[in-house]
Amino acid sequence: MPLKPPVPFHMLDNDSGWEPVPGGALGVGQKMLSGALDEEAKFGVRTRLIRFQPGTVAPNVFVHDYWEEVYLISGKLVNGCDAQGAGGTEFTAPAYACRPPGTEHGPFTSTEGCTFFEIQYYVGDTDGS
Repeated sequence: MPLKPPVPFHMLDNDSGWEPVPGGALGVGQKMLSGALDEEAKFGVRTRLIRFQPGTVAPNVFVHDYWEEVYLISGKLVNGCDAQGAGGTEFTAPAYACRPPGTEHGPFTSTEGCTFFEIQYYVGDTDGS
C-alpha cells in the first residue's frame, strides 16, 4: 500500500479550499494537498499549504513526534516570539526548516502574512531510524 496516491499536475486555486488548522490559532489556515497523518497509529505523511493572515499570532510552542519540513514560499514569519508576538527571529521567503521529532518551535507571528509548504511524516521509530 503506498503512503499516498499519485497526484497529477493540476492548477491550484490559491484563494479557495482553505480551512482552519484543527486546534490552530485564529488566522492560520491549511490547504491539504495529499496524504494523511495518523498521529495515534504513528503512520503516514501529509503535504499541505499553511497560510497566516496578516497580524496572526500563534502563541503556543509546538512539539510533535513526527518529522516536519517547512518551505516558506511567500511573506515573513517570526519564530520564537512571545505569546503576544514580540521578539523572535524573522525569516523572509524563501526559507526552509527541517524539524526532527521532539523539536520545539514557535510561538509564531506574521505581521504581513505568509504562506508555507509543509510535509509531515513518520519514519521508523520516533528517533528517525
